[in-house]
Amino acid sequence: MKTFTFAFITTLIAVSATAQNGSITGTVADAAKGPLSSATVTLHAADSSVLKRTAAGTSGDFRFGGIASGRYFVSVSAVGHNAAWSAPVNITADALTASVPHFLLTPSSQTMAAVTVVSRRPLVEQKADRTVINVDASPTNAGATALEVLEKSPGVLVDKDGNVSLKGKPGVQVFIDGRPSYLSGAELSAYLRSLPAGSIDQIELMTNPGARYDAAGNAGIINLRMKKNRVKGFNGSISLAATHAMRNRANNNANFNYRRGKMNLFSNVSHSHYERYQNLDIQRYFRENGSIRNTFEQQTRQRSQNDYVSARLGADFFASKRTTLGIVFSGGTNPETGTSTSVSYIRNAARDVDSIVSAESLMTNTWRNGAVNLNLRHQFDSTGKEITADADLVTYRTGADQLFDNNAYDPHWVKRSGEQLRGNLPVTIRIYSVKSDYSQPLKGGARFEAGVKASYVRTDNSADYYTVLAAGDQVDAGKTNAFRYEEQILAGYVNWNRQWKKWNLQTGLRYEHTDYTGLQYGSPDQAAHPDSSFRRDYGSLFPTLFASYAANAKHTFNVSYGRRIDRPSYQSLNPFLFFIDRYTYEQGNPYMRPEFSDNIELGHNYKNIITTTLAYSDTRNLMNETFEQERNANGSLGLATIIKNGNFGRRQNMGLSVNVQVPVRKWWNANLFSNYVNVRFSGRMNGDGEEFNASTSLVMFNASNQFVLGKGWSAELSGWYRSRGVDGQIVISPMGQVSTGVSKAIFKGAGSIKCNVRDVFFTQKVNGEINFQNTQAFFQQRRDTRSVTLAFSWRFGKPIKDTPRRRAGAASDELNRVKGAN
Repeated sequence: MKTFTFAFITTLIAVSATAQNGSITGTVADAAKGPLSSATVTLHAADSSVLKRTAAGTSGDFRFGGIASGRYFVSVSAVGHNAAWSAPVNITADALTASVPHFLLTPSSQTMAAVTVVSRRPLVEQKADRTVINVDASPTNAGATALEVLEKSPGVLVDKDGNVSLKGKPGVQVFIDGRPSYLSGAELSAYLRSLPAGSIDQIELMTNPGARYDAAGNAGIINLRMKKNRVKGFNGSISLAATHAMRNRANNNANFNYRRGKMNLFSNVSHSHYERYQNLDIQRYFRENGSIRNTFEQQTRQRSQNDYVSARLGADFFASKRTTLGIVFSGGTNPETGTSTSVSYIRNAARDVDSIVSAESLMTNTWRNGAVNLNLRHQFDSTGKEITADADLVTYRTGADQLFDNNAYDPHWVKRSGEQLRGNLPVTIRIYSVKSDYSQPLKGGARFEAGVKASYVRTDNSADYYTVLAAGDQVDAGKTNAFRYEEQILAGYVNWNRQWKKWNLQTGLRYEHTDYTGLQYGSPDQAAHPDSSFRRDYGSLFPTLFASYAANAKHTFNVSYGRRIDRPSYQSLNPFLFFIDRYTYEQGNPYMRPEFSDNIELGHNYKNIITTTLAYSDTRNLMNETFEQERNANGSLGLATIIKNGNFGRRQNMGLSVNVQVPVRKWWNANLFSNYVNVRFSGRMNGDGEEFNASTSLVMFNASNQFVLGKGWSAELSGWYRSRGVDGQIVISPMGQVSTGVSKAIFKGAGSIKCNVRDVFFTQKVNGEINFQNTQAFFQQRRDTRSVTLAFSWRFGKPIKDTPRRRAGAASDELNRVKGAN
C-alpha cells in the first residue's frame, strides 16, 4: 500500500503541464528600512487602469501571477507615506518573469486636525484562510512572552497549565517559520513561556489549513513568523525590556541581517530572565454513600526562575537566477530552578483535623534544544514551475532533578513520620525530517501542487527514584523505570487551485501513514514492573476543500472543509509516574490512540471590516486529561489524585465568531472579536469505565483599541474575557484581564519607547471544579500576572538599492528565502 501510494504521488509530481502565465514581484520598505507589510500594491495596465491589488507580505514582498504578455505599471501606497510608481514592466513570451526595483516609501507630511498621520501596521489582519497578528503593533506586547501574546489573541485560549486551544478546541500544532516545532504538552508550554515576543514578527492562526500542511492538530495551526529582513545591505534591530511585578523579569532580543551579491546572512539572539510565583489552593471532598468521608485541604506556594538564551544563524546562497540554497542553525538553553512548599490538612467526617502533612520540594530543570535545517529552491523555467526541499534535524534534551521532603504531624503539630524522595528524570527527543514540494501553473489560471514528507522521532525517557536514608540513597524499585518511543510518518499530498472571475477554488488530498513502537524496560523489580512493548501502524486520508465567492466589492463568501488528526504527545505516552507533590501525580498512557476530527467552516466578509464565521467540528477517540483517585492495597479509595491522559469518546463543537475591524475615528482604530462555542462531550472515562456526558456553552470576547495621538505618540487599551467553560471533567470559572500601554516613536521612526501595564485590575485568576468518582475538588490558582514593563527598540542599517541594469526576473529569486512549509 505504501509503495503504491508513493509511486502514485511521484507520478503526479512528474506531471508537466505547460502554461504561459507571467509574474511580477518586488518588495517595499519604509524610510526606516523596515518592511511595509501594510502597504497596498496595485497592478496597472498600460493605460493605468487597475487590474489587481494585493497586500505586501510579512517581509514587504509581493507577487502578481497569471499575467498575460503586455506592458504594465506597479504602484505602492501606505497610510502616512507618499505613493510610488514603477517604471514600465514588460511581460513577453521570452521573459515571463519580471521584478521591479525595491520600493522605499517616504513619510508624507499630511496633517489632519493637528494629528500627524503615521504609518502603523494593523494589530489584526483578517485574510481568507488565516488571522494574522502583528506583534509589534501592540504596545502591551513589549516585554511579553509568546504565550502571553497568544493569550490575548482573538480566539486563543491558554489554560492553567499553559496548553493552547483555538476557538474552543484543543490540539493546536505550533509551527516556527512554516516548519513544525514538534513540541506539545509541557515541552511546548515551557518553550512559549520562555520565547520573547520581541523575536516574533507575526502570529498566523489557521483553523482549517490546506493539504500542504501536516494533518496533525485538530484545532489547526499557529505559525510563529520570526523577525528577519530581506532588504539588501547591513541592517537589524535591538529590543530591550524590563518588567516589574511581584517578581522581576527581562526580555532582550537582537536581529542582524547582511545581504549583498549572492549571499544573505541573518541571525537572532535573545535572552529572557523570568522569576515566577504561583499560589495554588485545593480542596477535595471524598464521599461515601452520599456523605463526606474525608476532606483534604492544601495550600501550595511555588517559586521559580529561569534564564532562557537562544540563537539562530542562517545563510542563503543564490547559486543562480533560479536556484537558492539555505542553511539555518538554531539552539537554546533554559536552566530553571524552583521550590514548592505546601501544607495539607486531612479532616474526618466531623471536619476535625486528623493529620497534617507538610511538604517541600526542590526542582532543577535543564532544557536544551538544537536544530539544523538545509533547504533548496529551484525554478525550472520562467513559467513559475518550481520545487523546494527541506531536511531537518532537531534535538531536545531535558533533565529534571527533584527532591521531595514530606513530614506528617498530628493535629497539634507533633511529628509522626518523615520521608525524603529524590528523582532524576532525563528525556531526549531526536527528530529527523525530509520533505519536498512541487508547484506548477496550469492553463486557465490554475495551479497544481504536490509533495512528500518523511519523519522519524525517537524519545528516550528514564525515571530514577531513590529513598533518601541516613545510610545513603536506596533505589525505589517500584517507581524507577525507562521508556523508549519511536515513530515514523510517511506523507504525500496533491493540491489544485484555480481562480476565475469571482470564484476561487482549492481542493487537496493528503495521505499519512504512521508506524510507532514503545518499549517499557521495566524496573529493577521485574516482578512488579516487567518489560513490556507495543507496536501499531495505521494510514489515513485527509481531504481538504476551500471555495470563495466575491459577490461584489463589499461581500465575499467562503466555505472550507478539512479532516485532521491529533496524535498523543510523546510524554503523554510515557507510563512513568511524575510527582507534583505527595498527593498529586501524573502518569502517561502508552495505549492512547490518535483522535480524528472533521471540520467545516462557513464565512462571510463585509468590506474587510466584519468577518463572520460559523464553524462545526466532530472529534472521535477524544484525547483528554482524566482524574482518578488512587486505590489502597485493600481496594478502597486513597487520598492521592492521579492525572492521566486517555481516550474517552466524542466531542462536538458548534461555534459562531465575529471579528470587527473598524476605524472609529481617524485617530482611533478598534478590533473587536467575539466567539460563542457550544461543546458536547460523550463517552466513558478511563479506569472504572464511568459514563460521562456534559454540555456547555463558552463565550469569549477580545477587544483592542489603538490610538494615534500625534507627534509619534500612540496608545492601546485592550482586554479579554472568557465565560465559564467545561473541559472534560474540569469546570473553569469566568476570567479575564485588561491591559494598557503607550508608545513613543524616536530616532525619526527608527526606534520606540514603550510602557505598558498588564492585567491592570489583577483579575486573571484561574478557579475551577473537578468531579470524578466519589470526589469533588475545587482549586484556586493565582499567578504573577499584573506587571509594568518599560521597553526600548531600535532598527538600524541602510539598504542597498537594486541597480537599473539588473535584468528583469533576476531579482525575483533573490527576494524570496526558501520557505520550508509555506
